[in-house]
Amino acid sequence: MRRVSIFGATGSIGQNTIDLIARNPEAYDVVALTGASNIKQLAADAIRLKADIAVTADEARLDDLRTALNGSGVEAAAGQAALTEAGCRPADWVMSAIVGAAGLAPGICALQQGATLALANKESLVCAGQLILSTAKTHNARLLPVDSEHSAVFQALVGEDMDAVERIIITASGGAFRDWPLEKLAQATLAEASSHPNWDMGQRITIDSASMFNKALELIETKEYFGVRPDQIEVLVHPESMIHAMVGFNDGALMAHVGPPDMRHAIGYALHWPDRKTLPVDRLDLAKISALTFRAPDEIRWPALRLAREVMERGGLAGAVFNAAKETALDGFIGGRIRFPTMAEVVEEVLSTTPPSHIDAPMTLDNVHAADQMARQATRDVIEQRAG
Repeated sequence: MRRVSIFGATGSIGQNTIDLIARNPEAYDVVALTGASNIKQLAADAIRLKADIAVTADEARLDDLRTALNGSGVEAAAGQAALTEAGCRPADWVMSAIVGAAGLAPGICALQQGATLALANKESLVCAGQLILSTAKTHNARLLPVDSEHSAVFQALVGEDMDAVERIIITASGGAFRDWPLEKLAQATLAEASSHPNWDMGQRITIDSASMFNKALELIETKEYFGVRPDQIEVLVHPESMIHAMVGFNDGALMAHVGPPDMRHAIGYALHWPDRKTLPVDRLDLAKISALTFRAPDEIRWPALRLAREVMERGGLAGAVFNAAKETALDGFIGGRIRFPTMAEVVEEVLSTTPPSHIDAPMTLDNVHAADQMARQATRDVIEQRAG
């Protein structure tokens, strides 16, 4: 049996991963499931999959988790240290789907065990790409992309020479506000930003799609994972979300990955890699679809894309600062402290005022955490100034 762990099991990626594993449960030995506040779902899945341990990130919910698991034989734990410890438990394949920088330490622990890490936590590569890749190499671990765009690029590159790659194009749906008048964005409500036209995702990533901060992180992730220059990476707005990415080669050819907007494809590809196995996803009828549309992104509407390019050029720990500022600005919007367009303004201010010493420090886990905490406080300060 294959030993698997799922970090972020109660989110959309985690639930889709569980859906695939539960279809063939005798093939898997589930080591750890982790979640946050959805204790009922976490406990139910841990019991159903007979996990060794279930971990909630919320220490205050430990008693609730223990009660929900009572009599099941599943161990309960809580807090960041417990998440990291779960990552250190030997497993063959680990899904990293914790949202935000909190997924970094458990992912590194999994790599240190030599596991295959299926990476849906894009923040890990954004904050500490060099550290993640070097850890995987040192411990002979495998890193597989699960973001639909990066899985698409990965698949398009099978059998290809990276020296022949001229450009990588990742697509974006454009999110909830892709067709809104610019002047209306300042009045966008939380409910409106939390509704995605194509994908069924959690609230935070849905808002990140509307602001294009999600795509900004994916630009940085593309650079780190595939080792290409920033100027080789392009973004296209593709409202139908059928083409997930394209790779352009030096002979002028474009290799496109086409598939339905269903995350089980990318998850299943990583779960079964290097093989392809049958997946329960829709088969496209291109004649029925009839047309696919594309347009260049407007960086006035989506300034996050410009900021991502500045982060890539800056290098060092700029990604950690960018991500922390983005996460904290998102908290400010969700909490009603700032308006939708103000998120990008706040992130830009934090990036521009961060001392070079914080950006240029050696990339260690401690320094990444220090940059993360510094940027979060700086962002809270900026939000407080603007809200006041």
